[in-house]
Amino acid sequence: MEFLFIVLVLILDRLTKLWALNVLTAVPEIVVIKNFLSFSYLENRGAAFGILQNKVSLLVIVTLVVVIGIIYYLIKYKPSSRLLKLSLSLIIGGALGNLFDRIFYKYVVDFILIHYKDVFYFPTFNAADMAVVIGTFLLIFYLIKEDENGK
Repeated sequence: MEFLFIVLVLILDRLTKLWALNVLTAVPEIVVIKNFLSFSYLENRGAAFGILQNKVSLLVIVTLVVVIGIIYYLIKYKPSSRLLKLSLSLIIGGALGNLFDRIFYKYVVDFILIHYKDVFYFPTFNAADMAVVIGTFLLIFYLIKEDENGK
């Protein structure tokens, strides 16, 4: 199951980023929902929220350590919880999606822009970022649930 989710995240991420590279580099913006959601090409040379700009080597190493650590955990402890396996698979898939960009492009392709008019702009992101965030929230939910069950 884990491998399937990792591959699905990678495929979705690659397809959407290839679309962004082919379509959005030629236009300034595609408005999906006026004053709320648009697609706009951005080359992110840092990590989340643009931190660690131009630290590609560091980000590659950290990502590899985290992914290897999670895979080691999954293999060694063979967790039975589907929620835990799903959350870790989403995190791995998203991390590998952005790792691919960092290795081959030296930046991450971001293109999803959520904003409120011209008042508030959330940092531009991509499908891999969504997988990592959703996986992290599922992991937190799992840990809270397990703590409540006394495990």
